[in-house]
Amino acid sequence: MTPRRFFNREISWLDFNQRVLEEAEGEYHPLLERIKFLSIFHSNLDEFFMIRVSGLQEQVEAGVVEPSRDGLTPQEQLSIIRDRVLRLRRRAWSCFVQKLRPALAEAGIHVLEYGATEPSEREGLTQYFLQEVYPILTPLAVDPSHPFPFVSSLSVNLAVIVEGSDGRARFARVKIPGQLPRLIRTTPRTRGRSRRKDQQVRFVWLEDVVAAHLGELFRGMRVVSSYPFRVIRDADHEIREDEADDLLQSVESVLRRRRFGSVSQLELDASTPASVEDLLVSNLEMSPEDCYRCEGALGLSDIMQLMDLDRPDLKDKPYRPRTPDRLTEDSNVFACVRQRDVLLHHPFDSFAPVITFVEDAVGDPSVQAIKQTIYRVGTDSPIVAALQAAGENGKQVAVIVELKARFDEENNIVWARALEKAGVHVVYSDVNLKVHCKLLMVVRREDGRTRRYVHLGTGNYNARTAQLYTDFGLFTCDDAIADDVSSLFNALTGYSEDLSFKKLLVSPHGIRRGLAERIAREIEWARKGEPARLIFKMNSLTDFDCSERLYEASQAGVKVDLIVRGSCCLVPGVAGMSENISVRSIVGRFLEHDRVYYFRNGGNEEVWLGSADLMPRNLDRRYEVLFPIEDEELRRWLVDVYLAVYLRDNCSARVLGSDGAYRRLTPGEEPAVNAQEWLMTHPRKATPRLGGRGSRQATKG
Repeated sequence: MTPRRFFNREISWLDFNQRVLEEAEGEYHPLLERIKFLSIFHSNLDEFFMIRVSGLQEQVEAGVVEPSRDGLTPQEQLSIIRDRVLRLRRRAWSCFVQKLRPALAEAGIHVLEYGATEPSEREGLTQYFLQEVYPILTPLAVDPSHPFPFVSSLSVNLAVIVEGSDGRARFARVKIPGQLPRLIRTTPRTRGRSRRKDQQVRFVWLEDVVAAHLGELFRGMRVVSSYPFRVIRDADHEIREDEADDLLQSVESVLRRRRFGSVSQLELDASTPASVEDLLVSNLEMSPEDCYRCEGALGLSDIMQLMDLDRPDLKDKPYRPRTPDRLTEDSNVFACVRQRDVLLHHPFDSFAPVITFVEDAVGDPSVQAIKQTIYRVGTDSPIVAALQAAGENGKQVAVIVELKARFDEENNIVWARALEKAGVHVVYSDVNLKVHCKLLMVVRREDGRTRRYVHLGTGNYNARTAQLYTDFGLFTCDDAIADDVSSLFNALTGYSEDLSFKKLLVSPHGIRRGLAERIAREIEWARKGEPARLIFKMNSLTDFDCSERLYEASQAGVKVDLIVRGSCCLVPGVAGMSENISVRSIVGRFLEHDRVYYFRNGGNEEVWLGSADLMPRNLDRRYEVLFPIEDEELRRWLVDVYLAVYLRDNCSARVLGSDGAYRRLTPGEEPAVNAQEWLMTHPRKATPRLGGRGSRQATKG
């Protein structure tokens, strides 16, 4: 039997989300951290249906029957996805009911069914309903004179059956208010004793509270039954060039249309009768195949609310990021960078120096200009606040805002308008190409000359996610890199038909070409009998052409180690095709987000960092940047320590087999190595090398 050449992207992504679920199932995380992983598993699935599944559904509706290069047609993919998702959801609910909820109860945190509450609690819940919930609710009848209402994406709803005095059954829909907490805290009445500070906490699902009080909404009617349901809609609306006379207005239009996208999934409680399902499917104008029956609460991502509890004993021990010795609180970032390049590794290193870099530039009379790309900066961004202040202070400030950062568009529009009011030159991204590269440049007049200080990153300029995601940021004032960054900014803000660069690899096309050339060079080293090695670390590997080049490298004898957090379409370990390729995935406390590309190059090693995964969208349809690490000490740390410890991780790493299954490593007789924990406890200056000869020995164990 001929082995398959590629794994399907969507199935591979579901494998990744299963690994997230496994983190919720494992007892090696504190309890509320397991709740967090279970929430992330469900929110991941929501986005998967909003983006990926909806795209497959559109292909089926368009009559696409040709299989992709993994051999599956769109319809076949949807069938496999349905089966896998149903099994994963059952497994997730079982994890919650059989493992997490009992453990929460033992820790004094109770998530209850309404019927399990005490009479005194129900009195309090009735008051809460009447005062806080009832005024918001709007029951919507469905009959010949009342058309079926629009059901917004991700909302939890109740399908309600009521009877009037004539005995005729009627249908109504009640939307559960999204502005209220999904879990309502309730407390039994205590008599004769004071409440203890460590009193247990109890929660009830909001939809259960509403369901118990439906009589208040349908007075004089008999409430026969109610069933929760939830809709997920297509969110992947493209901004087409002919709609984009004014890009800002176009994005706002997309945000409005997103509410009205076609239904990609209907979630129903398992107890829902077929008649209610048929009514919903018909009125939502969807296929019955896209209806999923679920055990237990719908939209379980909302249990992230439990992370707000003040229970440090049930969470990861707080970690305080380090500040590199050369960037102490009273140090001058510009002076440090003039001496030599500075590499930050978040969240192990603090993000504060990046904020300080911009804030210092605001009040520095020697600074003439600031230029930056903005993709996802979050709310209350200190970076954006500093840029506003710089504009108000008369600095020349130019910001490229990516309005099409998926699910972050509204926030970016707000920032764009605030920056414009402050006098900042705001440039909106290309209609057809997202600006995903992470660039920040400060132009400063020093000693009679102009010097440019550059920060290039693998992650967004977001102070919050810098505490949650692993990312790199490089400070440099290298003239050639600064020239490249200036040229790219000019291309993004103006016009340019020359996208050639001295040191950077820039997409579209430049990264694909640059990586291909370097893989080919490694192949030549192998053919000459020299040791040849590639180590790539990324979020996803779904580009077939890149996979083919890595197959070619394996066949030439190049040792290829891939660290791929999420989807991986490449099939490793197949004799004659990929026997020299290993693939591992790490899901841990922090989201692995950095991208690192290592080439042994006959001993003249190269390490590149950047914003691009090996995906067609990153290589061909976005502005992305890979930048070289040229400082020998930084490069040695990246190769001999950073990559080595990830390749020696035998606690959180899972290895992909040629059968498509991921198998979790265990230490066995070897010392236990958890890469993220190791990096938290080993400051860079005191870090010993791992594995004698660095990463070339790192795969042992």
